[in-house]
Amino acid sequence: MKRSWIIIIVIVVVLFIIYRLFAGTYNSMVMRQENVNKAWSGVLTVYQRRLDLIDNLVATVKGAANFEQQTLTKVIEARANATQTRIDANNLTPEALAKFQAAQGQLGSAMSRLLVVAEQYPQLRATQNFSDLQAQIEGSENRIAVERQRFNDIAQDYNTYIRTFPQNMLAGMYGFQQKPYFEAEKGAEHAPKVKFD
Repeated sequence: MKRSWIIIIVIVVVLFIIYRLFAGTYNSMVMRQENVNKAWSGVLTVYQRRLDLIDNLVATVKGAANFEQQTLTKVIEARANATQTRIDANNLTPEALAKFQAAQGQLGSAMSRLLVVAEQYPQLRATQNFSDLQAQIEGSENRIAVERQRFNDIAQDYNTYIRTFPQNMLAGMYGFQQKPYFEAEKGAEHAPKVKFD
């Protein structure tokens, strides 16, 4: 009789340990996945702020006489493309992130061209509204870089966790998949060339 109680207690303890292993691992994966989703939300927030500022910048620049319409049109088109390229946090695949990053990169390039062309209009540069918007856009670009790095750090923690043993076995069972990282923009590995004429 005593021996059967010992066997039952051992079985209960083993089942409890197995339960804690599965439940603890699952809960840790959920927590890390939620951290990735929160970080992604932060990335989208700063990109949205930039999109909102671009509307104001375009409206300000439109008021400048003889401003290059082609440059303005490219910014408007790039903004529309960036607005349409949305990714849900649960659908963060390398392909989807690459498409999102390409649309945002295209918008950044068009906006940079707009600011360079705007430098040729002294009356536009002299307006307080344009100067304020330019400073806010620079601040947004810095925030974007910070949020992208934060997202990459949190995604790395999540990816490492679900790929290590024994979590890797449970992650596949529960449907947890790796999250992609933001990568440097194309051409970022080359320093810009400065020419003095």
